[in-house]
Amino acid sequence: MNVILFGNNKVALEVVRAIRETGDNIVGLVLHPDVKRKLGKEIIQACGNVKVQLDGSKLDEPEVLQSIAALHADIGVSAFFGHILRRPLLELFPQGVLNVHPALLPYGRGANPNVWSIIDRTPAGVTIHYIDSGVDTGDIIAQHEVAIEPVDTGETLYRKLERASVELFREQWPLIRQGRCNRIPQTTGGTFHRVRDLQSIDGIRLDRQYTGRQIIDLLRARTFAGYSGAYFIENERKVFVRIELEYGEPVNCESCQGSEKAQ
Repeated sequence: MNVILFGNNKVALEVVRAIRETGDNIVGLVLHPDVKRKLGKEIIQACGNVKVQLDGSKLDEPEVLQSIAALHADIGVSAFFGHILRRPLLELFPQGVLNVHPALLPYGRGANPNVWSIIDRTPAGVTIHYIDSGVDTGDIIAQHEVAIEPVDTGETLYRKLERASVELFREQWPLIRQGRCNRIPQTTGGTFHRVRDLQSIDGIRLDRQYTGRQIIDLLRARTFAGYSGAYFIENERKVFVRIELEYGEPVNCESCQGSEKAQ
């Protein structure tokens, strides 16, 4: 098969490797602009120094669409790609465009599902689905649930989702390329978030009442090395907060309750 990859980061790199291991050709590569690109050189090298490399921020430009059409690709594969793919781009692929998304759809549509699975307390996981005119609403090929542990942060959950995404793609690609994969319409409901939605939770208001669970979930969901995350304002300055979590020894819940009553 001739494939055009829309991708970024570690998952895209491993998807490229999986595609090439089956003998399929990556005839075009669409990446993030340089400032937002991660592992770009490694992805290009893994593609076999593919000649046609395009900027994902310019997919609406006629010249870019013409370049993609000229490649006569059979299928498009999107892996952790940050730009929305729309028609008429989607119509250029006879076998459609599929997406590797780090959420258990219909939960976690849109941006930052690793954060919102913790905040919203919804199931986490990964899904491979066909892209339609909506955002993460297309027919599902396969998905796998990923457990959220009490010690998980936004970062550790993200790493789990990365690994699960690669495993699921490697499992499903042989079926996809042979036209033997599932195609199951999504159910309604679920959750959806935009990038800007993080602004509504990042600022901790010191005079607001939070439950213990709410504040712990907020802090752990927004703990990710290299990102600012949650903060409060004191003396007209933002103070950023991160959290460290680890398991302790098992406890006897009945004795804990008795201790609380004694106090």
